[in-house]
Amino acid sequence: MSTENLPQSPEAQPRKPRVAVVFGGRSSEHGISTVTAGAVLGAIDRTKYDVLPIGITRDGRWVLTADEPQRMAITDRRTPEVLDVAESTEGGVVLPVDPANREVVYSESGAVPKALGEVDVVFPVLHGPFGEDGTLQGLLELSGVPYVGSGVLASAVGQDKDYMKRVFTSFGLKVGPYLVIRPREWQRDESAARKRIVEFAGEHGWPLFVKPARAGSSIGITKVDGLAGLDEAIAEAQRHDPKIIVEAALTGRELECGVLEFEDGPRASVPAEIPPPSAHAYYDFDAKYIDSTPGVVPAPLTDEQTAELQRLAVEAFEAASCEGLVRADFFLTEDGEFVINEINTLPGFTPISMYPKMWEASGVGYAELVDRLIQAALRRPTGLR
Repeated sequence: MSTENLPQSPEAQPRKPRVAVVFGGRSSEHGISTVTAGAVLGAIDRTKYDVLPIGITRDGRWVLTADEPQRMAITDRRTPEVLDVAESTEGGVVLPVDPANREVVYSESGAVPKALGEVDVVFPVLHGPFGEDGTLQGLLELSGVPYVGSGVLASAVGQDKDYMKRVFTSFGLKVGPYLVIRPREWQRDESAARKRIVEFAGEHGWPLFVKPARAGSSIGITKVDGLAGLDEAIAEAQRHDPKIIVEAALTGRELECGVLEFEDGPRASVPAEIPPPSAHAYYDFDAKYIDSTPGVVPAPLTDEQTAELQRLAVEAFEAASCEGLVRADFFLTEDGEFVINEINTLPGFTPISMYPKMWEASGVGYAELVDRLIQAALRRPTGLR
């Protein structure tokens, strides 16, 4: 009997890759992470990917959130919170810890857990500790779920300004003078630790920048012009991290360069220059995100300077074993030398942030940038690589 004229079963359509956008978190950068999530959610191509937004509250609970990017914007100088867009605060989201099972589960007390389907890739837009520092990356490695951005080691190095500078120095990259005060040192003898800072100032001069060693978005940083403001600056930095770093002020131009992983390896964007903000003592959180102090893209550099800065940015990316994306920040000193300040393995990623702006000027728009990062994560295996 011929089956030629019988109804044919439709071929199963391949499902779209599912992207979990994870944001918020327990760090001081919770709010700007939520803003970034809104931008990423708005840019993901829904014809190409399914999306699952997952928020982490300030106390560490994982919750389902609304897929409504417009509710995740800065309003009246206030950054949004995960709880502003949470679908419910009663239940929680659980990622698998079995590499053979990528199904996400939602559970509430007294209710049968609900399967939310498999996740193919996680796009973490968490900034700071408990997200950008290798902790989330370690969880995803255990789960066998691919993710956007650097792995455990590079994420940890990129978060800790102390070890970041040590790695750069070992690879021959020049860093500025700095001093680290660890928690045990401060607890053992505050006066001796403070004396070290004063002696550092005597050697390198005021002002100094006192910073949390493992924070970002310029949160907790104080520019200190003399002894009178030192104790308050230390307390502010320790409010965000018990380990602090003290940096000598460098005279020169502040420059940034983006690095993005393409199919053939990492490439650098055109650089940007951050001019001194007129309404702020330095390029702090408000200057970056609230008042949106504009950077100059591309930076007014010679062709030789641009090429050298791009080379150094990629070198920093490789030195720390980074993947996916990095923003590398430099000073161009008065004697024409590039000094690396830091890298960010998950840099500010709002549409007004410098990383997307540099890539837009390099020919990669925001939506394409998001897509390239997801595709790079899907190509890369978890585990040792």
